[in-house]
Amino acid sequence: MKKEIFQEIEIPKGVEVEVKKCLVIVKGPEGELKRNFNLYKISLEKKDGKIIIGNKKSTKNEKRKTNTTAAHIRNMIKGVQEKFEYKLKVCFNHFPSTVDIKGKKVTIKNFLGEKVPREFELLNGVEVKNEGGIITVSSCDLELAGQTAATFESATRISKRDRRVFQDGIFITNKPGREI
Repeated sequence: MKKEIFQEIEIPKGVEVEVKKCLVIVKGPEGELKRNFNLYKISLEKKDGKIIIGNKKSTKNEKRKTNTTAAHIRNMIKGVQEKFEYKLKVCFNHFPSTVDIKGKKVTIKNFLGEKVPREFELLNGVEVKNEGGIITVSSCDLELAGQTAATFESATRISKRDRRVFQDGIFITNKPGREI
């Protein structure tokens, strides 16, 4: 049976939201985010300081898409108000490894005594700071911040060695909203 399913999201003060068909643009004190929700067959509109998301005659699938879209827009609003921040810790037992951040390039030197440094590029829109073995990743976009933190972890992944002995690496210690 098909039902009307709508969700309303309040727009807080200091945040501007534009809705153009399926494109949502959120501007705030920390930055600006754009996202296209064209894949989902749902309606988006802005009325009286609220964003209304939903569909008339919705099935379970449209309900899922409505809830997912609402969660993405809430995260966008939170991100432009206050940046999402991940904290990572550089851990080593055997060889002292160092992390160098120059522009958009990250270099991990002497990881497990390797002669060739491990390198990767940072994503656009992400700020990274290294302060004495604690790496801070911050961004307005939750997905970019999370992907960058995961890239740090996967860059120091250890294979072909016993993980109980070689416990070196870069590990996430704090996520937005919770401590690990």
